[in-house]
This record gives sequence, C-alpha cells and structure tokens, in this order.
Amino acid sequence: MRAPVGYDAPDLARFAPEPAKREGRTAFARDRARVVHSAALRRLAFKTQVVGPGSDDFVRNRLTHSLEVAQVGRELGKALGCDPDVVDAACLAHDLGHPPFGHNGESALDAVAGPCGGFEGNAQTLRVLTRLEPKVVDADGRSAGLNLTRASLDAATKYPWPRSQAPAAGAAGTTKFGVYPDDLAVFGWLREGAPARRRCLEAQVMDFADDVAYSVHDVEDAVVAGRVDPAWLADGDVRARVGALVRDWYDPRFDQPRLDEAVTRLMSLPWWVSGYDGSRAAGAALKDLTSQLIGRFCAAVEHATHAAHGRGSLTRYAAELVVPDPVRDEVLVLKGVAAVFVMVADDRRGEYERQRQVLSELVAELAQRAPSGLEPAFAADWRQAGDDAQRLRVVVDQVASLTDGSALDWHHRFCASGRAYAGPRAGTDP
Repeated sequence: MRAPVGYDAPDLARFAPEPAKREGRTAFARDRARVVHSAALRRLAFKTQVVGPGSDDFVRNRLTHSLEVAQVGRELGKALGCDPDVVDAACLAHDLGHPPFGHNGESALDAVAGPCGGFEGNAQTLRVLTRLEPKVVDADGRSAGLNLTRASLDAATKYPWPRSQAPAAGAAGTTKFGVYPDDLAVFGWLREGAPARRRCLEAQVMDFADDVAYSVHDVEDAVVAGRVDPAWLADGDVRARVGALVRDWYDPRFDQPRLDEAVTRLMSLPWWVSGYDGSRAAGAALKDLTSQLIGRFCAAVEHATHAAHGRGSLTRYAAELVVPDPVRDEVLVLKGVAAVFVMVADDRRGEYERQRQVLSELVAELAQRAPSGLEPAFAADWRQAGDDAQRLRVVVDQVASLTDGSALDWHHRFCASGRAYAGPRAGTDP
C-alpha cells in the first residue's frame, strides 16, 4: 500500500503483521476506524471529564471531549499537512486509558499501583491500544490490541518516556509518562527512528487540541452550571486564585504580568460574555465564544508553525508545532478558571475522597479474590502473569477499564464499605 505524502513504509508498519487489505482505504483510515469501533471509546461516555457524567445532561464526558479534541486536531493537522486520519485517530484515542472519576481516579490508582510501576492515564492508553482492546492477535495467539500503525501509535504518545525518565512532577504533584515497564517492547518498536523524548508533530497537534478543547469547553460547562461567570476575571482576588493554581499545576513561571495581559486580551474580545442566564440568546453567545476562541488559538498556531517551517506538508519529525506565547497564556488562564471553580471547589472535596476510597478498596478486594471476580479476559491475563507485580497490574487494568457507574456498582458488590454506603450512582453502563 502506498504511503500518503509525507509518510514512508515504516510509518505504515504494524507491530503484529497482518494480511494485505483490499485497496480503497489507507492504513491510517483503518486506524481511525479501529478506534471509533472500539469498546474502550464507547466506555468514555460514562467516564468523568471534569464533572461526573450522571450529574448534568449538558456537561462533557470523556467521549464528547475526545470527539471535540478530534475535530479541533483533525482540522489543524490537515492545515499543517499532517495526515488527518493519523491525527484524528490519536485524538480519539488519547483518553482511552483514563480510569473512572477522571484525574482523581488516576491519582488513586497510582497510589495503589506502586509495586507494578504506578498508574498514568497516558501509559494506560498505550496498553489499551497495544494489548487490552481486542482486535488482532499475533502468530503466537497474544493480543496486539488494535494493532495500529507505527505513525498512529506514535501520534497517540503524549509523553514518550517511561516513569524512570520522566521530568519532575508537574500538575498537582503528578508525574507524566507514557509507558509501563511491561510495555517497553512495543514502545521501543513504535519509537524506532524517533529522536529521544521528542514528540512527533501529530502528537503535538493532538496535545494542543486537547488543551484547547479542555480549556474552552470546560469553562463553557462551568458557566452553564452556574459555577463561574467570565466577568469574574475582572476581580483581583479571582485573578490571584487563578494565577496561583496555574503556577502550581501548569507553569511555575506564569507571573502576574503575564496573567494580567492574558486576561486583558481575553476580556477585550468583542465576543467575550458575562451574565449567562440560561436563555437561548445567552446560549448562542456562549457557543460563539467557544467557536471564536478555538478559531483564534488554532489560526495563530497554524500561522506561526508555517512561518517557522514553510508552507509544505509538515509531518512526523519534519517540524515542531509553534504555539505563540500569547496563545499559551490565554489557554492557561482558561484552564486555571475551570480548575479553580470546578476541580478544586470546596463542595467537591468529600466526593473526591469517596471516589479515591472506592477505587483503592476495589483494587485491594479484587487482588485478594482474583482471578475470581475479574472479567474473563482479565482473569486469563491474571493466570498468565508471572509474578505478583504482573498480577497487580492485571487487577489495575480491570479497575481502570470500568466506567464511573460500574466502579461504584462493583464496589457495592465486592466491598463491605460499598454495601454500607447509600450514595448516588455516577451513571450507568450502556
């Protein structure tokens, strides 16, 4: 099969060789289709983005967020010359490894998974794509996951290093990495020929699209939920809280002048909103704000990247995505607003503690019961595991695969404290 412009034969390779397919679709289009039809993608509909999927009919869940990231990323990648299906597949896949309860669940699983190398949503995504999601088995009968091409797997790798080589802890003390020790073989294969620790352009586009969708749409959700009014950024105390959180979670160099300049630019935009009242007119104005912000950010990045690297097709390691400082700062402000008024709001602390308890107790109980209690595929993995660390990894895989609602249901079924707790369910499985 002929490689698309800007790609070569190694980019089209798959870890487990497959018979030749009929002509009509590119290898990258097949990658995208495999992600779209995966059970792991469907489950994202019942996993928390910022607010739990059962709490409101309007708020985003992990699936709607992933669809929005894919729309932003596909258009930006196409404008730069990337294969749009590679970027689309990476964007759709980027959150497949996230566990129940969003980043709060990620932290809980990392705390209990220390003996097997910890837990990180991006490393789990690689594991889902290359091992856990059933689609292809190799010649020895082992699962190769979706068996995506090298280019698409590399594009979905946001942090191309193991935990042992990760930079210092970032947001809220978390360490970001993209592969567990157990998956280094396929990671080494997908990174063949890639500069160490450098992300391909498609992965950079995916990451930027994720930031844009997260920052813009989560603020939209917060406005509709009545948790924030964009006009509040005019208040000095609000700005101080946003700035402090951004420095703590995202960028320690985000000083007051940068914050003030970014807020001034945003609030001077002709389509900036305030006083949302739930009317259709207010809803239309809010939607216009989100559209205008996405267009503003992507147009600036497209222009800056082409200015730095020329107008030709930019793919893989031929270019770096250029994000102008003003764009980066405005995105940070929006991420800070969403975090301050939703993610760390005082009224959610009890809920967060309960979620962490649910996951940690569930891992402990299933580890004691295993392979009993595990779904058949995970029970088979557990029986084939060679040591306690590998068996713990299988239990963590099982728990990470659950939705918010099924995690609560499993906890109620298996754990004593779950049966004693008469709390709300966070959603139901399809």
